[in-house]
Amino acid sequence: MSQLERQAPLRVGTRASLLARTQSELVATALRAALDRDVVLVEVTTDGDLSAAPLASMGGVGVFVNALREALLRGEVDVAVHSLKDIPTYPQEGVTLAAVPIREDPRDVVVARDGLTLGGLPAGARVGTGSPRRAAQLAALGLGLEVVEVRGNVDTRLRKVAEGDLDAVLLARAGLSRIGRLDAVTEALDPLQMLPAPGQGALAVECRSDEEFLVERVRAAIDDESARAAVTAERTVLQVLEAGCSAPVGALAEIAQGDDGDELWLRAVALSHDGGIVVRKSATGAPDDAVGVGRRLAAEMLEDGASLLVRERVP
Repeated sequence: MSQLERQAPLRVGTRASLLARTQSELVATALRAALDRDVVLVEVTTDGDLSAAPLASMGGVGVFVNALREALLRGEVDVAVHSLKDIPTYPQEGVTLAAVPIREDPRDVVVARDGLTLGGLPAGARVGTGSPRRAAQLAALGLGLEVVEVRGNVDTRLRKVAEGDLDAVLLARAGLSRIGRLDAVTEALDPLQMLPAPGQGALAVECRSDEEFLVERVRAAIDDESARAAVTAERTVLQVLEAGCSAPVGALAEIAQGDDGDELWLRAVALSHDGGIVVRKSATGAPDDAVGVGRRLAAEMLEDGASLLVRERVP
């Protein structure tokens, strides 16, 4: 990259939704401050934005990512910002994960009528989600709730509860936090009840691999080592299990103080789509061995039959 190019505005590719733009602006603001450079957002429309079909039926993995990556590789943007949970676990030639910024709270939350919690909803209550992972874990709780598939942006989903079409919806806390809608939350779910999607609450900032100077500067400016280690462990589980977004798999890694310093604690779950079969494991290790911890845990899950669950498909 030439000196002239370094002074040009840094173009950050983003989806056009309110949440995507808000997330991208958080990254842009941090880069403006750290790099002392003008940063602008460039909207890119993805296949996932153009269809109302369930994500799993659209191929799921990469549906919100591919168009941004293509714009990056064509040189139309310099940086692409994604929700990290949307990124496929296999590498993309020519693209480098430059940074994982500080992670938001990764938990799932309930937004229910009358301020109810999940346990307070009556049997037969209609709970909306577009996530097979959430649907399976909800069924596994045995609360007798009806799971209704729902798509649309956050406002659309909240409106379905407000207007009485649904009794509750399940959403990611991070998204509601970023757009200032935590007031709608009636319960934050303990990961013991519902493990989040691998990478949930984290952002991924990608650059072209041949832009080494930019990759280094972005990483130095906004990468968070703890967040990167945690999501690396979670996504390694997903990769080893060969699971995509149509597979009910949850994982959460946290960095905690152990007897010999920082320790990475990883939990993961794989379920049948109806929640009737559950494989749940945990593992610990050093944060700098996040890939190894993820592989060991996934291997144990495979031994217990997780491969049969993650390759299951909804009829």
